[in-house]
Amino acid sequence: MTITSSHNQKLKEIRKLRQRRRWRERCGRFVAEGEDILAAADAAGWKPVERYCAASSGLPGIEVAPELLAAASGLGSGTRTLAVYDERWFPAATGPVCVYLHGLHDPGNVGTILRSAEAFGASSVALGPGTADPFSLKAVRASMGAVFSVPLVKDSAVSELPGAKIALVPAEGVPLDELKPSGAAPRDRMASPAAITVLIGAEREGLPEAIVQQADHVAHIPIETHSLNAAMAATVALYELGTRMARE
Repeated sequence: MTITSSHNQKLKEIRKLRQRRRWRERCGRFVAEGEDILAAADAAGWKPVERYCAASSGLPGIEVAPELLAAASGLGSGTRTLAVYDERWFPAATGPVCVYLHGLHDPGNVGTILRSAEAFGASSVALGPGTADPFSLKAVRASMGAVFSVPLVKDSAVSELPGAKIALVPAEGVPLDELKPSGAAPRDRMASPAAITVLIGAEREGLPEAIVQQADHVAHIPIETHSLNAAMAATVALYELGTRMARE
């Protein structure tokens, strides 16, 4: 049977999950949209609570009148398919490479960092205070499905993060590429760790001093301008440190 009423309870639930973080947290569920995103969820072994598709699209799921599915969608042009999933949180962050996010308010940045974390083989992403919801529609979309593959940990204390903690702070500490395992050259700064955690702060505020004080190392990415987008900084750090860990 095709859903043809905008007052349908399932569509109301989708809109609430899409628009309200507190409702997502209360229900422990979220919405993902688009064929590519849902394909990534399928590939990662996630089973939807419910899947919906535009009527006559030929896609799997409960059929919905196209204009009603578009109205329930968070995409400007609508969507042909969306699904509701249970959130998954892991009990603790793990190495060898972890990313910790503190105060990143933009869900697009959070989603992009998840995408980079997946691309460079990060083991987990830990979310500190003030960080946007990784299960918001914007974050899920920006992650391009990585939200289904990268283990997520919430409310993680810095002391509980794995390995050597490296705080990225603009123009402070040593250049990131100088944090090399000891024993190879005089400029080496860091003993070869079994695991590392990269600490990333908000673009404007950066990491709080209390967080920086808990880091084992402080480093910066040498650039010609004042600062990098937080997602770009995390991507550079994952490439520099994550690929190095994989080689050693």
